[in-house]
Amino acid sequence: MLNDYKKTLCLLFQVHQPYRLRAYGFFDIGAKHDYYDESLNKQIMKRVAYNCYKPANEILLRLIDRYRDAVRITFSLSGTAMDQLSRYAPDVLESFVKLHRTGNVELTGESYAHSLAMLSHPAEYRRQVAEHSNRMESCFGFRPSAFITTNLVYSDEIGNLVTSMGYKTLFTEGARQALGWKSSNHLYSGNSNPDLKLLLRNFQLSDDISLRFSTRDWNEWPLTADKFISWLNAIDQNEEIVNLFMDYGSLGESRLSGTGKLAFLGSLLEKAVKSNRWQLKTISEAAETIHPVANLSIRDVISCADQEHDLSAWLGNELQQEAFNNLYSVSQIMEECEDEELLSDWNNLQTCDHFYYMGTKSTADGAMHRYFSPYSSPFEAFVNYMNVLSDFLIRARDYKTRHDRMVACRSLSGLIIT
Repeated sequence: MLNDYKKTLCLLFQVHQPYRLRAYGFFDIGAKHDYYDESLNKQIMKRVAYNCYKPANEILLRLIDRYRDAVRITFSLSGTAMDQLSRYAPDVLESFVKLHRTGNVELTGESYAHSLAMLSHPAEYRRQVAEHSNRMESCFGFRPSAFITTNLVYSDEIGNLVTSMGYKTLFTEGARQALGWKSSNHLYSGNSNPDLKLLLRNFQLSDDISLRFSTRDWNEWPLTADKFISWLNAIDQNEEIVNLFMDYGSLGESRLSGTGKLAFLGSLLEKAVKSNRWQLKTISEAAETIHPVANLSIRDVISCADQEHDLSAWLGNELQQEAFNNLYSVSQIMEECEDEELLSDWNNLQTCDHFYYMGTKSTADGAMHRYFSPYSSPFEAFVNYMNVLSDFLIRARDYKTRHDRMVACRSLSGLIIT
């Protein structure tokens, strides 16, 4: 049995992949409705799945088999990631199912499309959250009780929305502009919803692993599990929890591949299990066993992205804002849509990655945007997305016209029969 005096360490991994768009020209608008780069999506998903997800899952399964209940991990899988795993790497999706069946792994709720709909279209966000919950039940046999928003986007208003959907545990960013002098290494409660427990990401320690691990000119390189544990041990004794959050793919994929990060993960977890100061918990377990130190009010929206930890990663320039606003111009139409193909495209076009690729920052954050983008420039990303979106908007409005006409015909038919 775990000792009560031990501090809590929560690890939450995000598993997400967008549906990347194919090169879609102006003359394709109205003529072709196949929007996705099948070859690229398959290539990237298989590479990430077999370079990272599968070997990392195998490490976790071995540790769980060895240390039993002492190993506790949390994951968030987007709907688009589950769909692509099911299609391109079903055995890897099954390895996540196997992990969950151990009882040592918690899976959170989120929006199906990993979207930013919560910012302006709460009804659409509710639909996606419900769709994600249904997908989790069909794939894993349960419905999540804890929640994360896309890229940890949060404000008091978003907290109210999450609470209204029945969730009482939420993981978000420990942004400086929200915390001020407070520490992220405590459990908090929502300002207007005291029943909502807030776990905050320690972004310094999370980014040390996810971003700086392979940077050879970093003054802490190379990062070892012993060094990381020593940093944890140096944290103020009154701070009872440390929450780490990172993209699961960063452990063995992209520019970090080959840096030994998977071995680091296994070593870190093993040392945490053996430590007399730390115990691993899922985020729900942490929320149930730790008492909130204060209510936390966050009026301005925060996120885990870029140095600003705000919305500028996706909505920081006019290109991004125009694309976002045009997309949601048909939200009312899509609320009543029953066309499955149209709804699938509606989901996929909301994925926040499309807007991320349009970022025009010139800082190190801008380099990160460019690294992950399949486009040669933000402008190319914008033009291609807007071409696809133009075709989608035509289809959505055509659907609305046909639907209204059908409803009118049925009404007229009823009147004639009467």
